[in-house]
Amino acid sequence: MVENNRDRGASAVEFALVAPLLVALLLGILAFGHAFHVQSVLSNAARDAVRVVSLSNASNQTDPQTAARETAINSAQPSVSLTNAHIDITPDACGAAENVTSETATVTITYPLQLLGGIGNITLTGKGTMRCNG
Repeated sequence: MVENNRDRGASAVEFALVAPLLVALLLGILAFGHAFHVQSVLSNAARDAVRVVSLSNASNQTDPQTAARETAINSAQPSVSLTNAHIDITPDACGAAENVTSETATVTITYPLQLLGGIGNITLTGKGTMRCNG
């Protein structure tokens, strides 16, 4: 039997051509999964915070925004490190139950996320909306 020496190393060359594509695909999947997780955390934190704002009226709490911000920050930990600058609450507080007919409370959390590997940044947003006073 005679071996053909022209085919030696062909599989190594093919692997060298395909390996970077496979690594790039794997890193893309990991980056997307991480971004999806952070988006889910932000949405849940906004939902928790808007519940605090919508169920508190001006008479029963001194500062519902502070309580909502703390709720959002605690809900997002340890996955995301939020600050008060990331959280926007509208309106400041829900009014008393007899004065509110169709007012809604909205909490928007905007978070800049650096992609894995430092490729770039994307801005993720979590938003929660609820009618005032339940």
